[in-house]
Amino acid sequence: MTRLFAKLAMVVIVGNVLSPRPTAAQLLPPAKKAEHVKIIKGPALELALDDLAIVRWTTTNPGGDDEHFAVAHYGTNPSDLSQTAKSHIRLNRSHPETIFRVRILGLKPQTSYCYWVTSMGADGRSDGVKSAVNQFTTPGPGKRIIAYPTTRPTVLVFYAAAS
Repeated sequence: MTRLFAKLAMVVIVGNVLSPRPTAAQLLPPAKKAEHVKIIKGPALELALDDLAIVRWTTTNPGGDDEHFAVAHYGTNPSDLSQTAKSHIRLNRSHPETIFRVRILGLKPQTSYCYWVTSMGADGRSDGVKSAVNQFTTPGPGKRIIAYPTTRPTVLVFYAAAS
């Protein structure tokens, strides 16, 4: 019994030394942070319902930690954009560009909002990029605006079926 236990222990030790560990292989050190990040497309409204909006923009890849956040500062008064929305994304190290999307919740129907966007790493440090102030208007109840990928916004109306 002792010899069997010794052989089993030896197999386990050799197996651990020689086989790769998948969990260790998945933990990569942060990529080098880009010296200069710039917005190369957008920001633009992608979708709007009466109570939410999704804003999209593309930047050069900021590098650094793979965990990032798309951030929008917004409000109804262009001189007071104190509300903030954040959406998590993961950077793809092999891509030279990164598409950011932020979901803005709790909006009011048929209301104009101003916003500017930025991005930051999971550590809370900005990527050093900031857009100009932009504007969108939420549609009325039961309607939605789909503004991407077309260049002109489309308003769709959905009606609930009568029971």
